[in-house]
Amino acid sequence: MAAGSRYGVTLKQLRELMENRGAEGVQKVQDFSGVHEIARKLNTSEASGLSGEKSDLEHRQDVFGSNTIPPKPPKTFLELVWEALQDVTLIILQAAAVVSLALSFYKPPKGGGDDDIEEEEHSADWIEGLAILLAVVIVVIVTAFNDWSKEKQFRGLQDRIEGEQTFSVIRNSTMTQVQVGEIVVGDIISVKYGDLLPADGLVMQSNDLKVDESSLTGESDQVNKGVASDPMVLSGTHVMEGSGKVLVTAVGVNSQAGIIFTLLGAAAEEVEDMEKKKRKDVEEGIGNAHPNHTLPNSTPGKGGMDDSSEQEMSGECGDEEKSVLQAKLTNLAIQIGYGGMAVSLLTVIILSVRFSVEEFYTNGTEWSLYYVNFYVKFVIIGVTVLVVAVPEGLPLAVTLSLAYSVKKMMADNNLVRHLDACETMGNATTICSDKTGTLTTNRMTVVQAYVCSHHYKPNRQDLPKLRDLPQHVGVLITQGIAVNSSYSSDVKPSA
Repeated sequence: MAAGSRYGVTLKQLRELMENRGAEGVQKVQDFSGVHEIARKLNTSEASGLSGEKSDLEHRQDVFGSNTIPPKPPKTFLELVWEALQDVTLIILQAAAVVSLALSFYKPPKGGGDDDIEEEEHSADWIEGLAILLAVVIVVIVTAFNDWSKEKQFRGLQDRIEGEQTFSVIRNSTMTQVQVGEIVVGDIISVKYGDLLPADGLVMQSNDLKVDESSLTGESDQVNKGVASDPMVLSGTHVMEGSGKVLVTAVGVNSQAGIIFTLLGAAAEEVEDMEKKKRKDVEEGIGNAHPNHTLPNSTPGKGGMDDSSEQEMSGECGDEEKSVLQAKLTNLAIQIGYGGMAVSLLTVIILSVRFSVEEFYTNGTEWSLYYVNFYVKFVIIGVTVLVVAVPEGLPLAVTLSLAYSVKKMMADNNLVRHLDACETMGNATTICSDKTGTLTTNRMTVVQAYVCSHHYKPNRQDLPKLRDLPQHVGVLITQGIAVNSSYSSDVKPSA
């Protein structure tokens, strides 16, 4: 069904409208005969809002999109296994294990009376190669499973948090709390200071409304919003002062924040296919609904980019900075590899020279192709020295210790997504953190009071109860608290 059959404005027109600011935005709104006319074209009642009927909400999501941004698909367990196998130390171990297993099937030439003993020892050579491979498998499985399980926990936690995010919406003449992901174009939302705007919209009523748009523009100055000054409010911005009513005109990937996410490659891969279809449908005034995976401030993915940009982004992301311990282990593995190669080469040279001198110079034996087998045996001994020099237990020990650290941190209610995060935090010397709401609860608490010529201190337990004060004093204090508090303040009784 085309948008024009039910609505008087198309998705393309609304997207273009929200790209304007200030006086230009006011003029564009006037071209539509004002905000109230846009609300009428969206079949929205200014007084009662939308009806809230399920069919109407679903149709609006189909036409104008849902207030969600598809998340980046999680990595599969096999992809995490492949990433774990890219470690330099593990690559050296894998090569050493393959060489050790291959050489275990080579039978050395028979010579003196110790052949039976040597053959018995040679029959067990495969154990070393298999042990190295087993150590590599344990390291890879532990690392990949930890990353996979923690990623799953993080996504579950994020979905739960996002599911709890609600916003005040006027529907059917009633102010209701609606999940942010269920807000649709045509909704009338009530905004007040402290709110994080969930969608783009046009101001219908403003009471000294000021918005911080630094998250989008980088400018820290508060912007006055009003029907006659600047009616455009954008998702992801914060209301710093005042209150008002806003008509939602763009949600999800069609909002300005969603468009930026898409251009930066911060939407999911599904968006690219949807954008192609939407560009075709938008000429007819038809939008696209997106699956309700996550909210606008969710985990970034990639989408809406051309192939060259995706290749550049993937190239940059591929060179991820290693942690301190990873860098040290990589350097150690390389140094051990160089040292082992030097020692093994020296071993082969010494054995070859010694055998050649004793056999051909001292004993005067003539050369034959049979003696090539002895030199091959010397090369095998050198390779064995190289394999033994590689510390197959080191990655396993580090991985298990980090996994144990992750488990201990989870016991302290600290959820760690990657193993190396424990090691990274262990090297932190300074942590910079926001205070309000992070280290504190963002709630004012009275700890001392001076009432009726009496100083109540030093802590909250010594504060007077309201019933302990004279009646007229209690009335004055109650009125003072009421006058200096907003309608959204929550008064919590003391424990």
